[in-house]
Amino acid sequence: MEKVSFKNRGWNVAAHLHLPAEFDTSKKYAAVVCVHPGSSVKEQTAGLYAQKLSEEGFICIAFDASFQGESGGEPRYLEDPAVRVEDIRCAVDYLTTLTYVDQNRIGILGVCAGGGYASNAALTERRIKAVGTVVATNAGRAFREAPFLQTLEAVSAQRTKEANGADVLVTNWTPGSADDAKKAGMDEFDMLQAIDYYRTPRGEYPTSCNKLLFTSFANLVTFDAFHLAEFLLTQPLMVVVGEKVGAFGSYRDGFELFNKAASPKKKIHVVKGASHYDLYDQPFAMKEALGQLIPFYKENLLS
Repeated sequence: MEKVSFKNRGWNVAAHLHLPAEFDTSKKYAAVVCVHPGSSVKEQTAGLYAQKLSEEGFICIAFDASFQGESGGEPRYLEDPAVRVEDIRCAVDYLTTLTYVDQNRIGILGVCAGGGYASNAALTERRIKAVGTVVATNAGRAFREAPFLQTLEAVSAQRTKEANGADVLVTNWTPGSADDAKKAGMDEFDMLQAIDYYRTPRGEYPTSCNKLLFTSFANLVTFDAFHLAEFLLTQPLMVVVGEKVGAFGSYRDGFELFNKAASPKKKIHVVKGASHYDLYDQPFAMKEALGQLIPFYKENLLS
C-alpha cells in the first residue's frame, strides 16, 4: 500500500493505493475506486475491501472525501454530495495517469453512502466500466425521511448567524456511545451498530472524528443518488445487501438501485444473516460479499 494524493479543484485528496502481490510496473492492471461511507475514512471499510480486491490482482484506490480525514478543502467536515461525486471523477483522473493502470478497465465499489455516490458518479463517468455496491444508501433519501423542512429552517437560521459572525456549527453523525443513543431514543439496531463500528476499537480511526458541518444538511436533503439511473446507469452492476433490514434503509435502496438501473447486465445478492454494519468488516459477511464482487470485477474488467 502506498500513500498518494490527487487534486480536486484547489486542494489535495489523500488516498491509499493498494497494489497486488508481486506488483510489476511494466504490466497493465485493472483498477477499482473504493468509496467510503459518510463519516468514514479510507482506513476503514473502504480500505478493507480495497485490500481484499488488491489481493485478487486489482489496483485499488481508497481516499478520504474532500473536507474530511486527511484530505484538504474548506470548510472542514462538509458533506457535499456534488463534491463527493467529483472526488470520484478525480480519482479516475489520477488512475489514468498511472502507466500500469489500463484506462479501459476501471471499476468502482462503494459502501453505504459511498455506494450511492459511486452509482451517481457512474451515471456520467463513462470511464467507469463496472459498478459494485455494498449496502448502498441513497443519502438524500435517508435525510429526507427526517423532518427535513424543520431541518432546512434551522440550516437557514444558522447560515444567518454565521454570516453575522457566529462560529460555524458542527454536529455529530452519531451519538458518542450506545448509552447516549438510548437516552436520546435512538436505539434502533442500525444506529447501535454504527456506534459499535465507529466509536469502539472494532473500527474507530482517529481521522474519522464523527463531525458533520450542520449546514451540510441542505446539500444532502436535495440529493438523489439514483436520479436518471433508468437512463444512464448502463454499466454492469453488482448490488450486495444484508438480509437484516434496519432503519438506515440500505436494503430497500439496494433493490431500488437494482430495479431502476438501465444496465442489461445486473445482479443483486442478499447476504443471509447479515446486517448493514456486518458488511463493513465482519468476516462471514465480507467473505460472502467478496465472493460475489471478485468474480463480477474479473468478468467485467479482466475478460
